Amino acid sequence: MAENTTEEQRVPTVVADSVDIVYRVNGTGAGRGAATAALSRILGGKKKAERRAGVRTVHAVRGVSFTAYRGEAIGLIGTNGSGKSTLLKAVAGLLPTENGAIYTDGQPSLLGVNAALMNDLTGERNVRLGGLAMGMSPGQVRERYDEIVDFSGINEKGDFITLPMRTYSSGMAARLRFSIAVAKEHDVLLIDEALATGDRPFQKRSEARIKELRERAGTVFLVSHSNKSIRDTCDRVLWLERGELRMDGPTEDVLKEYEAFSNATGTGKAKAKKEKEKAKVPAAA
Repeated sequence: MAENTTEEQRVPTVVADSVDIVYRVNGTGAGRGAATAALSRILGGKKKAERRAGVRTVHAVRGVSFTAYRGEAIGLIGTNGSGKSTLLKAVAGLLPTENGAIYTDGQPSLLGVNAALMNDLTGERNVRLGGLAMGMSPGQVRERYDEIVDFSGINEKGDFITLPMRTYSSGMAARLRFSIAVAKEHDVLLIDEALATGDRPFQKRSEARIKELRERAGTVFLVSHSNKSIRDTCDRVLWLERGELRMDGPTEDVLKEYEAFSNATGTGKAKAKKEKEKAKVPAAA
């Protein structure tokens, strides 16, 4: 009997099948009350009622299909408003699909720079609660506590871990969120712009940690506007533009096309100028 090929041995972790995601934003209903809107839905159908009630629909993701495999690190790129974060939230199960479906093997974990920690609690307390919330046992949290704090680097300029989170800079808080999230091995880890925070040493530690997670059979998705972070971290890239999957392939191939597109439309020059100005400003603590 012939041996399985490498392709056959790959284990799918996320399958997106013709996914549409639509937001509905309530507007003014020209003076119509809730009762009138409800009656309109009954008599005239949902779409007609939505038009009368001033509901605006935003088609954020359109017919996106892909398969992610265990051990991959996949970058999501695209101009602002292209649907990257929306797709990530749908993979995490936080947004419903309008059409199509998303299948996952294991539990996806979403990490974003806006992931909630409790501002009135100390960093120490947030590390312990955050670890428990991710499914670690109290013993695992105690075992990994020092590693999490050291990885975040927030104590490099003082004993900040014992201070309330409200005293942290946005960069410090983001680094602590990331450090908590990557302390645990994930089936599927979804990262939204987390590597854009912190200084270069922290970004290097983050990239190394993502590579460790991949080697332990996890799948990582990274949304970033930093092409360098994508190059350093990912071996495959999905390029979304206006909600549609424009390209899916090896990192360098996709980034080459995306950078040409960005330069042609002017967004690349604006991004380069912004990154150059940012590099002149010392990183926050």
